[in-house]
Amino acid sequence: MSGTYRYWTQAKRPPPPWPDEGTFEARTAPIPSPGPGQALTRTIYVSLDPYQWGYKRRGVEPEGAPCHARTVAQVVESRIDGLSPGDFVFNTNGWAEYGLMGEGVARPGYMIPRRLDPAQGKISHAVGVLGMLGLTAYAGMILQCQPRPGETVVVSAASGGVGQIAGQLARQRGARVVGIAGKPAKCRFVLEDLGFDACVSHLSPTFADDLKAACPDGVDAYFENVGGPVFQAVLPLFRPGARMTICGLISHYGDEAGDAGAAERDAAEARDVTVSNLFVGEYVESHHDAFLAEVAPWVAAGKVRYLEDVREGFDAIPAAFAQMLKGDNFGKTLVRISPDPTL
Repeated sequence: MSGTYRYWTQAKRPPPPWPDEGTFEARTAPIPSPGPGQALTRTIYVSLDPYQWGYKRRGVEPEGAPCHARTVAQVVESRIDGLSPGDFVFNTNGWAEYGLMGEGVARPGYMIPRRLDPAQGKISHAVGVLGMLGLTAYAGMILQCQPRPGETVVVSAASGGVGQIAGQLARQRGARVVGIAGKPAKCRFVLEDLGFDACVSHLSPTFADDLKAACPDGVDAYFENVGGPVFQAVLPLFRPGARMTICGLISHYGDEAGDAGAAERDAAEARDVTVSNLFVGEYVESHHDAFLAEVAPWVAAGKVRYLEDVREGFDAIPAAFAQMLKGDNFGKTLVRISPDPTL
């Protein structure tokens, strides 16, 4: 296939604490041809997630390369056995219109490309509720927090891509679930659509008191996505023997390099809380199949619901990413760059 494609890369300058208009630049390159054991794929959905900002600030991405992201794509040319043009795949094309997958193509080791079956659900779910985000929620909530019937579980960023799944999984285990979100519309969604038992807004001037009122018996498990003042409101509510998983600390992502979660861990452990750091890559080999077997039927039956915040067009990626980091999204943030609106 001839022609060129577009991709976003980091501008050649030190990254600021938070992305601004000059952080990324668009470039073009020739569309590559797949070699033996490779396939050329056209990107349909680009997943935007907070961890990607950490990649960029730490210099993980090679200079001039497409910004990293998990993607849903469609095969254009294939030299991989069992993969044909037209097939849909989960892969890591990044912020780019095209990309190669297969032998010799760099990717995080645990982000294993796979063929998707559209008959099993929306293909976009492969970078959401039935992908790494779903497994993240499953590992952090079910395996680390281990919610029990009647316990009180708190989930921060409860309307986000991971939080909405984590809270619903705790409900499936019989726990009482309290969400923390921001704007009133997000809190209503958490209550009315996701079925949480309560939801409080971290934007409220009485947030700490509101959370205490929503957790009259204290907190048995906490799924942490935010840190900072949100964590400080949860801290005095922990019951002895509580569990906490640190999935993300978005309030610290603009900080200088260092162990952003150290203060949270130390403070929680001082209150007899078992604190677990969550890295989803540790669970792919051991629990991915079990996660799909348990959660996919719940999604199909509507027992686990999932909201996507889909933006449109290649040019929308940097602004959508910055807005997601600031919390100006609603649900799991995706950018659809396919010209086919039916996908």
